[in-house]
Amino acid sequence: MTSTAQAPTSGARTAPPEHLGHVIFIAAAAAMGGFLFGYDSSVINGAVEAIRDRYDIGSAALAQVIAIALIGCAIGAATAGRIADRIGRIRVMQIAAVLFTVSAIGSALPFSLWDFALWRVVGGFAIGMASVIGPAYIAEVAPPAYRGRLGSFQQAAIVIGIAISQLVNWGLLNAADGDQRGKLMGLEAWQVMLGVMVVPAVLYGLLSLAIPESPRFLISVGKRDRAKEILAEVEGGSTDLDARVTEIEQAMRSEHRSTFKDLLGGGFFFKPIVWIGIGLSVFQQFVGINVAFYYSSTLWQSVGVDPTDSFFYSFTTSIINIVGTVIAMIFVDRVGRKPLALIGSVGMAVGLALEAWAFSHHLVDGKLPATQGWIALIAAHVFVLFFALSWGVVVWVMLGEMFPNKIRAAALGVAAAAQWIANWAITASFPSLADWNLSGTYVIYTVFAALSIPFVLRFVKETKGKSLEEMG
Repeated sequence: MTSTAQAPTSGARTAPPEHLGHVIFIAAAAAMGGFLFGYDSSVINGAVEAIRDRYDIGSAALAQVIAIALIGCAIGAATAGRIADRIGRIRVMQIAAVLFTVSAIGSALPFSLWDFALWRVVGGFAIGMASVIGPAYIAEVAPPAYRGRLGSFQQAAIVIGIAISQLVNWGLLNAADGDQRGKLMGLEAWQVMLGVMVVPAVLYGLLSLAIPESPRFLISVGKRDRAKEILAEVEGGSTDLDARVTEIEQAMRSEHRSTFKDLLGGGFFFKPIVWIGIGLSVFQQFVGINVAFYYSSTLWQSVGVDPTDSFFYSFTTSIINIVGTVIAMIFVDRVGRKPLALIGSVGMAVGLALEAWAFSHHLVDGKLPATQGWIALIAAHVFVLFFALSWGVVVWVMLGEMFPNKIRAAALGVAAAAQWIANWAITASFPSLADWNLSGTYVIYTVFAALSIPFVLRFVKETKGKSLEEMG
């Protein structure tokens, strides 16, 4: 094979793969990490009150136990890429599957609060790895013509994982007669909720054995023949495999490995575009979305909702999250990123304001008055719907597009780190804030939703229809 100065035409961009069903299976198997990401992130919702009762801890300590997994998330996300470049994408998936399994078993069978927290960190590390390796692998394996649609599998898997975890929690709570500490299979119900994650974790590991390594990684370690076999498998026999390998090699040679130093400048430490990315990440979390997935059953019980009903409401909220995500996937390329973000901000602000108003009323016999109770429930679903159809998807799309090529990787890393830190801040602060003033807490989230509107209008530029090269 001889390389030429002109980029080779491989035919991969327009030719559909001969075995599209197999390609879909590969993407879906990789996205199983996203399912576990969503499942492990939100399954703790079913155990919060039981953990508080079993270990007799206050809101501040409880919050740290719930939020500590995010430390593992940040470490896993920061290290997964480099590990994958050394040992391969599939090996990283398998490591994540093992960590998910170990975390599920350890969390279900803790000796004390400290080792429970340790298993949460282990699970967080797996979440962080899965959040990075799934999208990266799918992007490298998917045929170019199908990359966008197959890439959306990861986000879809995350929201489905959240919903399934809530459905499982609700079913197990019913089996335990509505008592989170009721006995099931010789354990307390909350322990079984956390232990059930062993099933999808093992399935993830098995699926990773059935899918091929990324051609990009194989080329990077000199296994060009094996890379050609996989390219033929996923892009079809009509693809010029020699040209395709040369195309990948040229792209890898021309890549600029951005560093933290590239982000500096502009008078405020980082360049302005980096601050905008950080702002998008922070606003996405400071509206309090993860309260809905980590603490919703606790929230509803605090205003007098029956535990079993509270778990059911958590499940219905997760279904709304799926619906909103599908809406975003349909409209993000039609309506545009910026208009969708603004629509979401307005809808979230309205939903959060209504929740704040409903929670401001005094409880009657330990419950919200009927009118306020229904408004709080509907408003919570409205909030999640508008988040899912906008900021839940749009932020990740924009972070992948908005940065100039020279700094894209490093800037995305900083923005993602800001998101994990903001996530931790909201998760760790909610129980104490709710003890202080539940309505006031939702006023704070409402303010951030409202502030996101001028932020988007003033600083965020539309990226719809622009090539990555046009970003500077």
